[in-house]
Amino acid sequence: MSYILAFDQGTTSSRAIVFDHAGAIRGLGQQEFTQHYPQPGWVEHDATEIWTSQLAVARRAVRNAGIAAADIAAIGITNQRETTVLWDRATGDPVGRAIVWQDRRTAAACDALREAGHGDFIQARTGLVVDAYFSATKLAWLLDNIPGARDRADRGELAFGTVDSWLVWKLTGGAVHSTDYGNAARTMLFDLHTRDWCDALLEMLRIPRSLLPSIAPSSGVVGQTLPEWLGGAVPIAGVAGDQHAATFGQACLTPGMAKNTYGTGCFMLMNVGKEPVVSHNNLLSTVGWAFGEGASASVDIDFMLEGSIFMAGATVQWLRDGLGIIDTSPEVEALATSVPDTGDVFLVPAFTGLGAPYWDPYARGAIVGMTRGTTKAHIARAAVEAIAFQTAELLDAMQKDSGIDLQELRVDGGASHNNLLMQFQADLLGVDVVRPRVTETTALGAAYLAGLAVGFWSNKEEVQANWRAERRFKPAMAEDVRARKMARWRQAVAHARGWAAPANLDASGPADAV
Repeated sequence: MSYILAFDQGTTSSRAIVFDHAGAIRGLGQQEFTQHYPQPGWVEHDATEIWTSQLAVARRAVRNAGIAAADIAAIGITNQRETTVLWDRATGDPVGRAIVWQDRRTAAACDALREAGHGDFIQARTGLVVDAYFSATKLAWLLDNIPGARDRADRGELAFGTVDSWLVWKLTGGAVHSTDYGNAARTMLFDLHTRDWCDALLEMLRIPRSLLPSIAPSSGVVGQTLPEWLGGAVPIAGVAGDQHAATFGQACLTPGMAKNTYGTGCFMLMNVGKEPVVSHNNLLSTVGWAFGEGASASVDIDFMLEGSIFMAGATVQWLRDGLGIIDTSPEVEALATSVPDTGDVFLVPAFTGLGAPYWDPYARGAIVGMTRGTTKAHIARAAVEAIAFQTAELLDAMQKDSGIDLQELRVDGGASHNNLLMQFQADLLGVDVVRPRVTETTALGAAYLAGLAVGFWSNKEEVQANWRAERRFKPAMAEDVRARKMARWRQAVAHARGWAAPANLDASGPADAV
């Protein structure tokens, strides 16, 4: 068995990649799926479409690699995190649409939790700030708003899971209902200290424990696929949320190493070692990955600090689909490079609120500084630079929390191929930005976790040995210029913050002021 098959289930597309022992890609399949926006601030997926698209691309990747199920040592799964799926245990069918991580419908519920004084308790237990981003309030909303769901949940008829749990359930024909420690830590229901579901939080949000999956290591066999899916049974041996998998795929295996993924959103993770670090700068403390077997006390966990940006590549998609100023996403680099700077235009992509370090669900997108001389090229460049500005704010917070001065930032994701963005990122950070030869690090990380579980790779040192740099971007911006640009960016952010807050939407509020 010479290959590992990775399922990479993302926010806008399902992908599958076949890797060989050197970490090289031997077969690939990809398919976009439907995004549903039923109301402003709401984002939904059809969980059945997620499943059918993921199965289709897995079959395509295997076919493109020219292999059979018998050649696959294991499957690794990586997934969009926090997206919340509720399904019927008897039929395996979703109960309503999945609520996507970007969805803001539970912002008011999160406000209520903070106003009731629960914010510090929740952050101390989970490492997370109270926000609609996470699964807990999404699940509570589904139970409260789908007719009969709460009663059915109390009777044990329903199952909850993030997308990894949903895929494992479908792949095993309902035989396995599990998640890994990293995905569990993104629900706002997991206690970092007991390493188990938190009963106090379940009671607070009226969520029956029977809904929840069991928690397994990120690297370890959790079940076998039904033979009909791929032409033979294959062990599922690795599970990790997309950003955890990308960090592992970037071989950030020792404390102080960090990576940033430029995908739909933008996510920076720093390995902080074997104990969680409490953030005082609005970052998240979370599980990276877990190895081992048996009780949670015996599981070997690496913890991370994380900063999350909601709109990165999605900002470029908006230029394409919303404004129509580019036909394909890669065109943004040429358009942005056609002008020497933004002409003092700043685009704050707070279309679904702002993540770290602001955590403002009421922020909304803004373009400031436009004049009659502003062109679509200036707006394109401002969109590209906005991704780098947001990342620079994350790193500043991360270094304060960890006490670690970053030596380099490893990067991946679709927008990491944009050389203009990568150079501007290095300039703003003042450290080298390093792009690896294999930028499919999310899928590769899932493959590594699965392969280590079945002996396909012997140890983590093999993983580190496989990592190779493709290009290193070195900072070339003067410190005073960097400081001025960051200050100007923060001015722009101030204009976007709180825009959709209830007080501002009230007829007598400041939004109507003259």
